[in-house]
Amino acid sequence: MKRARQRGPDRELMLKEWLDRNAVFISLGGAIFPLTGHKVSSPWYTPYKFSEIKRLLEQPFEPSQLPCPYGRWLDERIIEFPWLLSQLPEGPGALLDAGSALNYDFILRHPKLRTKDLTIMTLAPEAECFWRRQISYVYGDLRQTAFRDNCFDYIASVSTIEHIGLDNTRYYSGDRAKAERDPETYLAAITEFRRILKPGGSLFLTVPFGRHNVRDWLQVFDGDRIDRMVTTFRPCHHSETYFRWSEPDGWGLSSRAECADAPYFDHRSEPASPGAPAAAGAVACLIFTK
Repeated sequence: MKRARQRGPDRELMLKEWLDRNAVFISLGGAIFPLTGHKVSSPWYTPYKFSEIKRLLEQPFEPSQLPCPYGRWLDERIIEFPWLLSQLPEGPGALLDAGSALNYDFILRHPKLRTKDLTIMTLAPEAECFWRRQISYVYGDLRQTAFRDNCFDYIASVSTIEHIGLDNTRYYSGDRAKAERDPETYLAAITEFRRILKPGGSLFLTVPFGRHNVRDWLQVFDGDRIDRMVTTFRPCHHSETYFRWSEPDGWGLSSRAECADAPYFDHRSEPASPGAPAAAGAVACLIFTK
């Protein structure tokens, strides 16, 4: 769930929101970021990432045929957005964005989203709001929503549940009550997703994957925690797709076993490390059908 802190705005999140209104700088990012030596600490990293995501969303996404290198130097969003929009069905339907990952102008313009009745739910109001496009915004805890049973045809939760039960005051909210330390409560959100999803509906879920690691503001999921989600949701069928980052090839299709030891590197708070990914070393992309 992306959010500017009330106690002091996060520089990268503010830059993302500003870039969403200034497309020319996204284009410039594609040209200038390479001149920095592809340093993820560069202020041109985010414009470059946006430019690459926009470019790749205009192309077919086939996990087994990703060009090499794909998304080199970039974090897992370069996989998550194209994967989600490649899997989401065409046509109308009630869609919940659980975590507000899709709340960017260029993403909301995607043909598969323009046809959906879209509700965005996250912790607190964001700087960008597209209500004039008939998008509904709801603020609250994903572990206990106010939606009725069997409400949505689709739920998309992109890199969100790894923050549930942890310190969400770092980037997402100024409410000190959101500074938690109970990482197992992500399963309450999975239970809630099942309740509000229509029979036959699908949950599209992504999480950072690899060596299990609980940090103050997120946790990295491992196979055991994926299995707990499957058991909790009780899908009639489900799929798991794994991608791993490597140097110099970038992102590629992988397997749960091959991703089991993947690291996590937070370029905003950790010293630069040669050959380290910008964030997750691997990502799990899951589909649960009720």
